[in-house]
Formats: sequence, C-alpha cells, structure tokens
Amino acid sequence: MIFSTTIFVFLFLPLFLAGYYLLPFRYRSGWILLGSWAFYAWWRLDFLSLIVATTIWTYALGAVVARERLARPSRARAALALGCVLNLGILAYFKYFNFGIESLNALLQTLGAEPLSAWRVILPIGISFYVFQATSYLVDLYRDDAPEAGSYVELAAYISLFPQLIAGPILRYKDLAGQFRARSHTFEKFSEGALRFMLGFCKKVLIADSVAVIADTAFALETPGFVGAWLGALAYSAQLYFDFTGYSDMAIGLGLMMGFRFIENFNYPYISRSITEFWRRWHISLSTWLRDYLYIPLGGNRRGERRTYLNIMVVMLLGGLWHGAAWTFVVWGAWHGGLLVLERVRTSRGEEPTGAYLSRRAGATFASAVATARTMLLVTIGWVVFRAPSFSVAVEMYRGMIGLDGIGPLAELSWQIDGVSILMLGVSFVLIYTAPYLGTVRAGVPTLRLLSALSSGRAPAFGRALLVPLFLLSVLKLTAEAFSPFLYFQF
Repeated sequence: MIFSTTIFVFLFLPLFLAGYYLLPFRYRSGWILLGSWAFYAWWRLDFLSLIVATTIWTYALGAVVARERLARPSRARAALALGCVLNLGILAYFKYFNFGIESLNALLQTLGAEPLSAWRVILPIGISFYVFQATSYLVDLYRDDAPEAGSYVELAAYISLFPQLIAGPILRYKDLAGQFRARSHTFEKFSEGALRFMLGFCKKVLIADSVAVIADTAFALETPGFVGAWLGALAYSAQLYFDFTGYSDMAIGLGLMMGFRFIENFNYPYISRSITEFWRRWHISLSTWLRDYLYIPLGGNRRGERRTYLNIMVVMLLGGLWHGAAWTFVVWGAWHGGLLVLERVRTSRGEEPTGAYLSRRAGATFASAVATARTMLLVTIGWVVFRAPSFSVAVEMYRGMIGLDGIGPLAELSWQIDGVSILMLGVSFVLIYTAPYLGTVRAGVPTLRLLSALSSGRAPAFGRALLVPLFLLSVLKLTAEAFSPFLYFQF
C-alpha cells in the first residue's frame, strides 16, 4: 500500500485515524503497531515476519546493552556487535545477494569459467530504512544517547511506523522516545498535518508523475540526442525531487495528524551553491545518519587531511551502494564523493567556500547564481548514472548531453511527450527556484518557514484554500491514470 492511492486516502487512513482517536492514549502505540503491520502486509504478508524478527532481536539485545553498558562493558559491546551484524546482515543478504552473484558471474565469464547458478532474492520494500532505524537504536543505547524502549510494542511501533516505513525520513528513537510517551493532539496540529499531506500528494501526483513521462521516454531512447538527453536529465532531476519531497511531506503530515513531529528531510537542495551544501539540504535524515554512524566512527576529520578524504569517499561509496545494488550507484557515490573531496581540498587552500552560507540573500548576486547553476549541473550529471539502468544507457545520455549524437529524434520525442508534461516540467523548475525566496531568509539561508506556513494556520487563507482543489485534482488524476509508485521504494 502506498500513500498516493485512493484505497489509502479513502479507506485505510480514515479507519486508522478513527480507531486511533477513539482509543485511550495508553493503547495508541499498540494501534500504531497494528496499523503499521497491516500497512506493510498489504504488500506481502511473508515479509512482515522479517520486521517482527528484526524488532525482537533489536529489543532483546538493546536490553542487554542498556543493562550492561556500565557494569560489564564487554557484554554490552558484544550485544551491540551481534545486533549490528544481524541487522546489517539481513540488509546485505536481501539487497546485495543478487548483485554479488551477478558481479561474480560476470568476472567468471570474463575469465572463461562457467557462471554460478543461484536463486533470486526478492528485495523487501523499506528494508534499508527500518534496518537503519533499528541499528541506530542499538548504537545510541550504547553511547547513552537514547533511553531504553519502555516495551516491545513501543520499539516495534517506532521501527514499523507506517508514515515513514517505506521511504523515510530515517527517524531516531532518541528523537521520538518522549513523543511516544507524551505528545499533544490538537486541532491545529492535525490541520497542519492534513495540509502538509495534501501538499505532498500534489507534488507527487501533479508534478512528479507528470514529468516522469519525459524521463522515462528519454532514457528509453536508443540515441536520445542533445534535446532528448537534456530533457530526460532535467525531467528526472525534477521527478526525483518532487517524488521524494512529496513522500516526505506526506510522512511528516501523517505524523502530525498522529501527534508526532518528525524531522525535516529537505531544505531546498537545488539552490545549493556547492555539493557540500547540497548534502546539507538533500535527504537530511540519511546524510546525518551516515555522518553520525559511519563518517565520525571512521575518524571524521580528526586524523589528518588524507584520512578525511578517504573517509568521505568511503561514506559516499557506501551511501551510493545503499541506494541500490548496482555498479551505477557505486559510480554515483564516487562522483559525489570526489566532488566533496575536491571542494574540501579547495577550501583548505583558501580558494573558495564550500557550502558556507553567505551573509547576503542567496542567489541575489551574480556569483551566487553562477555557483548555484554550477552545482545544479554537477548534481544533474550525477542523476543520469543514478537513473540509468546500465552504463551503456548512461553513456548514450552523456553523449547526447555534450552533442555527440546530434539534436536527437525530435519526431519520436514529440509523439511520446505531451504538452502537459512539458508544462509541468517548466512549473517544477519555477517552483524549485522561486519557492525558497518567498519565505523568510535568515542569515542568508532560505528557511522552511514558507513550507511550514503553507501547511499551518499562518499562511494566507488563499494559499491554504488553493491546496484543497489541487488535492482534489490530484485525486482525479490518480484515478484516471496508471499506478505510480514512489521512486525511493526501490532503494
């Protein structure tokens, strides 16, 4: 089940919220757990057992870590290690077994040997997210940075929390522990959540799904040419942004409707003036998770410049591999890792800031505009290999982008891409580069105040009222068109 379906909007969500608000507070965590398990089991009942098992051993080992952390540290470390091995082990098996076998067979065939035969492993949706949440719980317990879960139900509800179960944001128990035990339920918070959900729904259905046609068409062309390649690259950049921010908005909105306040996952990343700044604004919950649980434990920037550069590359390579079991994702991670290292080198030489926020309004000067355009170009180049199903497709797209294959098959593009898709592509980039500056700018940084104002009572009545017909239009569009899952479900 996904958010952008009529069965979720008009059946599951109303029934869940009705039961939730009819129950006393002490039973609501149990209701969240049942609802989340039903939400996940709608896809496949058998894989629900994997979440249940993950929660059981995480809860049991977490109790050992909390109990023995000071009294017998060696036992606490052993329990932590076992929990990390189990959690990351199931992630490695389900996500990378096929990739490993395929890579090994390719090597064997190159060497003239017979390939191995093996079974195919189905990737459970959301496994990358709930495994990271379970692992962070154990690590935070060991660091004494989070309280122990009050019960199995509470921890299971946190790990399985359906608003963010499938595609994030990646939540940490230490940020939600207090909210599980006491949170406010007000009409204002519920209304803010409902409007935020509608905003995300519109992003997904009206914009992301519309420009997806352009991206899919361009990446499917044998020789996209200059026009097709750039249309495809820009369309995918917009599709991924509005698809993922739309999901995050819906997740945050659903959390508010239940009394929770989740962290923000995006802060207008496409206005960044460097790759360093981009990663402070894009998929914030993942970038901070990788920083806190991988980059810093590797030594961060505390062991000299060369070790810092190595740590950055390792983190970004693993971050790329986290997104998907394919060498294209490894290359994408290496691309961003290399750019981050280059920016850090230039900063150490005093050549230019790498993501340091300017004191003047962002984008108000020519230099800022050039830096923003350059960063967007580098990000878009990276999205091509991220989206491409193979290196050969990525190479053809890059050839087209630099003009090696001519203008492109314009006739083929014209009959496959309608005017609405082109219009929505234009609208998407207008929103990307105007929305940040319609809100409050503090210390040169466009904040999320516009977004929060739009989804709360502080927005003008016209702005809030406009969401309702747009939401209804989105529902009508959804019922008339084919099923379209969120992009991050595959990661």
